[in-house]
Amino acid sequence: MSDPPAPIRARDVLWRFGPMVYLPTVLFALGEGAVIPLIPVIAAQLGADVAGAALVASALVVGQLAGNLPAGWAVARFGERITMGVAGALAMVGVTGMVVAPMLGVFAASVLLIGLCAAAFGLARHSFMTTRVPLSFRSRAMSLLGGTFRLGMFVGPFVAAALLAFFGDEHAAIWFFGVCLLATVVLVVFGPDPEQQFAPIEARAGSDANPDELEEEDTGEAITGSIRVPGSRESVFAVAWRYRAVLSRLGVAAASLAAVRSARQVVLPLWGVSIGLDAQSIALVVGISGAIDFALFYASGQVMDRFGRLWAALPAMLLMGLGFLALSFTHDLDSSAMWFAMFAAVLGVGNGLSSGILLTLGADVAPRTDPAPFLGSWRMFTDAGGAAAPLLVSGIAALSSLSLATGAVGVLGLVGAAAFVRWVPRFVPRSGRAD
Repeated sequence: MSDPPAPIRARDVLWRFGPMVYLPTVLFALGEGAVIPLIPVIAAQLGADVAGAALVASALVVGQLAGNLPAGWAVARFGERITMGVAGALAMVGVTGMVVAPMLGVFAASVLLIGLCAAAFGLARHSFMTTRVPLSFRSRAMSLLGGTFRLGMFVGPFVAAALLAFFGDEHAAIWFFGVCLLATVVLVVFGPDPEQQFAPIEARAGSDANPDELEEEDTGEAITGSIRVPGSRESVFAVAWRYRAVLSRLGVAAASLAAVRSARQVVLPLWGVSIGLDAQSIALVVGISGAIDFALFYASGQVMDRFGRLWAALPAMLLMGLGFLALSFTHDLDSSAMWFAMFAAVLGVGNGLSSGILLTLGADVAPRTDPAPFLGSWRMFTDAGGAAAPLLVSGIAALSSLSLATGAVGVLGLVGAAAFVRWVPRFVPRSGRAD
C-alpha cells in the first residue's frame, strides 16, 4: 500500500501565496496609504474650501463603492490577473492625473478613478483566495490579506511624512504611489500566475456551510451554488437577486461591522479635539490604537479557524459597541483624557480582532465556482456601511452632540453583534472547523 499523502499545512500554502498574492497587495496598499492623508491638502491647494476638500477625499470611497459591481463582472469575465493588471494600469493614469491636475475637477476625477481601481484590485484578491484556500485555514489566509491592507494604511502615512520632510512637496507621495503601482503591475503581469499555480478547490468540502442548502424563507426558493461558469455573461445584478437572502441578512450585519470600524477613524480625532487635547496628543492616542489594531490582525484568523466565525465576530463587535457607548459618557469628566486613551485602546483591540472577518464571511457564503459576481455585491454592502458611518456621525453631531453620535455608533455595534448571533449560525454553520 502506498503511503497516504502528507497533510497540507497552512504555513506552507501561506508561504507560497506570499510573493504572488500578498506582496502585490502590500505594495498597492502602501502607496494608497501614503497618498490618502494628503488628498485634502492638495485639494485645498487647488482652491477647495474645507467642505470641498472633504468631498474630494470622499471620492476615493465613492469610487471604491461604485467599483465593486463592475469589478465583480470583470473578474468573472476576464480573471483575476487581467483585472488586476488593467486596474493597476488605470490607477497609474489616475496618479498621473493627480500630479498634473490643473484644476480641482481633474484632481477629484483622478481620485475617483483610483477608488474604482482599488475596488477591482481588492475584489480580485478576495475572489482568488475564496476559490484557492482550503476551509481549514481560510480565516488565517483572509486575516493575512486584511493585514496587508492594514500594513499599507499604517505604514503609508509615515512614508508620506518622510517624503515630505525630504522633498518638501506633497506630490512626492503621489509619485511614490506611482512607483508602487508600477511594481505591482510588473509582479501581476510578469510574475507567476497564481491562478495557474493554485488550482481551484472545493473549499467547503466537509463543511455544512453550503449555499446550496440555504433556503429563501420569504419566497421558498433555494439559493443555488455554482450559479455561473467563468466567462459566462449572467448579470451581477441577477446574482445579487439570487443571493438576496444572504445579502439582506448576513450582508447587513457585515455592513454594521464596517460602519463601526469606519466610525472609529472619525470619532477618535474629533473626540480628542472636543475635549481640548493638542494635535500631538491626539496623534499619539490614535497611533497607539492603530498599532494595537495592526498587532492583532492575525489573531482573528486563528480564532475563526479554530472555534468558528462567531467567536471572532461577536467579541469584536461587543468590544467596539460597548467601547463607543462607554466613551460617550466620559466627555465632561475631569479625567476625560485618560478615558479617551483607554477606550481608544479598547477600540483598537476590537478592530484588530475583526481583521479578515468580512473577507472570510463573504468567502463562506459565495458560490463554489466563480464567486466574483457575488463578492462584488457583498463588498458593496460592506463598503456602503463604511461610507455611511462618517455621515451618521457628522449628522448626529451637527443636530445634537458628539457624545450622542458616539453613543449611536455604540448602539449600532451592539445591534450588529445581535445580527451576527442570529445570522452566522443560519448561513455559516460550523464555519471554520477543520475536519
